[in-house]
Order: sequence, then C-alpha cells, then structure tokens
Amino acid sequence: MTTSSSSPGLLYLSRSDLMALDGGISQPYVDATIVGLAAHARGDSVQPLKPYLRWPSADHIADRIIAMPCYLGGEQAVAGLKWIGSRQHNPARFGLERASAVIVLNDAQTNYPIAIMEGGLISGMRTAAITAVATRYLARTGFSDVACIGCGLIARMQMQTLLEQFPSIERLYLFDLSPTAIDSLISTLAKRFQNVEFIRAISAESAVRAAEVVVTCTVTDSPYLSYDWIKPGAFVSNVSIMDVHKDVYEKADKVVVDDWDQSNREKKIINQLVVEGRFSREQLHAELGEIVIGDRPGRESDDEIILLNPMGMALDDIVCARHFYHLACARGVGTQLPLYG
Repeated sequence: MTTSSSSPGLLYLSRSDLMALDGGISQPYVDATIVGLAAHARGDSVQPLKPYLRWPSADHIADRIIAMPCYLGGEQAVAGLKWIGSRQHNPARFGLERASAVIVLNDAQTNYPIAIMEGGLISGMRTAAITAVATRYLARTGFSDVACIGCGLIARMQMQTLLEQFPSIERLYLFDLSPTAIDSLISTLAKRFQNVEFIRAISAESAVRAAEVVVTCTVTDSPYLSYDWIKPGAFVSNVSIMDVHKDVYEKADKVVVDDWDQSNREKKIINQLVVEGRFSREQLHAELGEIVIGDRPGRESDDEIILLNPMGMALDDIVCARHFYHLACARGVGTQLPLYG
C-alpha cells in the first residue's frame, strides 16, 4: 500500500461507489469486523480515546462531532480517521440523516493519505456487524424473536444485518415513539424478508419481554430498560448506550464491551457505575474480541442474561474501510484525486 512520492493521490469513494462494492449488505462488514476484533484482542492496533467536539448550541447528547483515529497492523497495515458529525434536528429541520461522516485512510509506511470515502454507510453497517458478531457468540442458538427499540436508520441497518445473518429469526417486535417510524421500517424490511412477522409493540417493555435478542437504537439520554423486563436467556445489544438501567449491568450474568477504556468515559452508564463503586474492569466478563479469538467464553448456558455495551471503536470503521479500499482498487471503482493539484 505504498504511494508514489512524485505524484501522490487519493482514491475517493462515494456512498454509491461503496454500494457498488456490496456495501449495502452485511457480509463484508461482518467478515471485516471479525478480523478487527481479533486484532484488537491481540494488541495489533493503536486506538487513542476519541475526542468529542461540542459547542454551546448543542441541544442534545447526539449533537457533536467525533474524531476517531486508529492504526491497524498486519500484512495490510493502515492508519485512518473517521470524522463523524451528528445533529439531532437534521431529519426534521433539514431533511438530512442525523449523522454524516468521512473516513480518511493513510498508508502506514509513508503516512500519506491514500483514500477518502463517505463514512455514514460504513459507520452504520459496521455497528450492525458488531451486533451480529456478538449475537453469534452471546445469543441462544436458534433464537427466533428479536426486539428493536427505536426504528430509524440505525435500526434498519441493525435489523437488516440480523435478518441476513440469522435465518432462524421469525418475529421482529418493533417499538418507536413515532408510529410512522415503525411503519416505515416494516415497509422497508418486508420487501426483502417476507417470511418474517413484524409486530408493532405497544411499548418498549412489551417488546423487550417478548424477545430473545434485544437491540436498542434510540437517541435517548436517560435509561428506561430495566432488568425485570429481560427474559431468562436473552441477549441485549445496547447499541445506543444510554438505554439500559444500572441494575442490568449489576444483575446480568455477563457484561461484555468492545473496548473497556472507550466504554468507561463520557459519563455513560458504565462510567457512572464505576465512579459510584458499583462496577469495575474486574467485574466485566470480557471485551468482545477476547471472545472472538477464544480467550474468554461466550454464552455458556441457555438461561444466561448477557449484555453487550458497544461504545464503538475507530478500529471497526478502519478495518471495513480498508476492505473497501482494496476492493475498489482491484475493481477500478472510485475517483482518483490529485493530492497536490
């Protein structure tokens, strides 16, 4: 992955380019995510804590821009950065997706930039891939009932990925404060997954109580999901981080994170529990990569309640971006941009 010093250039990949490289389906992200999690567990990456940029006009916890840098080693070593911005009012005020992103890749030998690509698609789909990989290790075998709380764009990617990866799914219990959002998600998914029953739950509680796998996809800044809602043997992927009450962390049989240092910050629930002396690194069951490479067990009994708290790692974005960069180079997809003009 070297660059000519006489004529350095960038490969630009738009969202359409990524879609042409199968960026709209889950398998490339699942495959890349497994590689990334293994690298994380083996220490073959460098991932500084991500800074959050906010300013006074921020009205919501989701109003921020985050810089997410990472070095990923191995035969195709690469470094990169995801620069992801979010405004809660974007859909209603501007008709835009809530979050937008770009990803920059740098050659690990020269440190020159070699690619820039639209990052919103990768960001959403890699987040769904984390849930899918975790579900493989932490959910009950042959589960059939899934609950999704929140029915926006992230929920669509999460549910699409689970349905593509787990043909045992028979029912989706969907809840959102907006009935229109539920209808829109059902309409999108039902076109492809015709053998699945889509159930409009009357509350978040009723959806959670019915499910063997629960996925949170909201923008809440206050917990609502209590331990008493969760059925024995359920797996909860707490994608939106702030949804689950503290008692779930304390009572669950296993709590898993993607990265402990990333999770224990920014006054998120885990960080609050640590500050209060109610949770610690020693009480954590594992980081997900440790389970992927076999250093720690996943699910060990059908009755275990297991909670995943995936804060989101730059590594996930960079390992997926690396995959699409190499695929684009091989297939001649994308636009070459001169770095110096």
